[in-house]
Formats: sequence, structure tokens, C-alpha cells
Amino acid sequence: MSAWLGLVPRQHSSGNNIRLSGISKRGDCYVRKLLIHGARSVVNNCEKKKDKKSIWVTDKKNRCGYNKASVALANKNARVIWAIMATGECYRKPMSV
Repeated sequence: MSAWLGLVPRQHSSGNNIRLSGISKRGDCYVRKLLIHGARSVVNNCEKKKDKKSIWVTDKKNRCGYNKASVALANKNARVIWAIMATGECYRKPMSV
């Protein structure tokens, strides 16, 4: 789902040959925009919080920068959304540290 939305590179691999193409802008641009803007909001306020995801986002922001951390969080949120839609379960808040 993340590759379809254009959040991560599309993969064209076979066997041991790993080939990643560029990040496309092909998917639903409105959904991608909502995911990235929501992630930017979280990245802006992550340093004030001490839960597991905020610590992960703060570390990612310090290592990679603001924009890459925003896209990484948008990718993570897209995967959670896909899992919820695929299984039909309700969202369960992760256990905190």
C-alpha cells in the first residue's frame, strides 16, 4: 500500500537481485497528502512526549531529518491502516514502555 501511495520506492526484484525504482506520485495524492501532513504534525510535537512511538520519531528526526522522519511515520501509519482494513479488527493502542 505504501508503494501504491508513493511513500516508498516501488520494488522490482527477482531472486537475489534487488531493484528499487524511484518514489512515484501515482497513488491517491489526497490520501498521501493527508498521511504526510498528519505525520508532520506528530513530528512537530514528538519531543514533548515519552511514549514508544514518540521516542522512535524523535530518534528518526535526529538521525535523518524532519522530512524523512515525516515520510517514515506516514509509511508506518499507512501500514497500520492497511492491516486494520485487511483484518477488519479495531485499532488497539500499542502497549507503552
